[in-house]
Amino acid sequence: MRIRRRTAAITGTAAALALALSACGQGEQDAEPAAQQPAPAPAEAQPAAEGVTTADDVFGPGCAQVPTDPNDPGSVQGMVDDPVGTAASNNPLLTKLTAAVQAAGLGDTLNKADTPYTVFAPADPAFDALPKETLDALLTDPAKKQQLTDILTYHVVPQRLDADGLAQAKTVPTAQGGQLTIEGSGENLKVNGASVLCGNVPTANATVFVVDKVLMPGQ
Repeated sequence: MRIRRRTAAITGTAAALALALSACGQGEQDAEPAAQQPAPAPAEAQPAAEGVTTADDVFGPGCAQVPTDPNDPGSVQGMVDDPVGTAASNNPLLTKLTAAVQAAGLGDTLNKADTPYTVFAPADPAFDALPKETLDALLTDPAKKQQLTDILTYHVVPQRLDADGLAQAKTVPTAQGGQLTIEGSGENLKVNGASVLCGNVPTANATVFVVDKVLMPGQ
């Protein structure tokens, strides 16, 4: 009887030990970390919209006359976030263009956030080259408002183009309905014979080219 009891006790102990080892092995399997999933690929950078430039793309001898303090709203960097009508009004090269835009009532049109433009902006000396009586009449005579509007919209292309895009296009349609002829490329770019003083200037809705002549429809 003693032998049987000892044998049974040994058998029971062995079974309990086997059960414990089995449970321990199962716990170790459950504790294994799940396989790591591959990290998602980083999103590709989106290319800049056609014709959109940055402050680094600006060129031309007239750019040296623009404020360099980035906090100045008339600087190249300061113009970036403003729509073109507002940006031009802050630029010291374009005070007479700003007066003409106000006289024609085109400020809101140029500031449309959802409308892209290329704007050829005559610098102040370009307006000074016009006969004084002609300029005064355009700015003050209500009967000349449509003529002034036609002149100003002849400087506006309802599409955003940078210098390279203009050079490739050769001709571009204007908001006035006429066409502008583009010659040369880079810093030698000309628009209807007018030289670019400061080009590829970015604003919120337009790319601006400051030119040295007032462009006249039909000429």
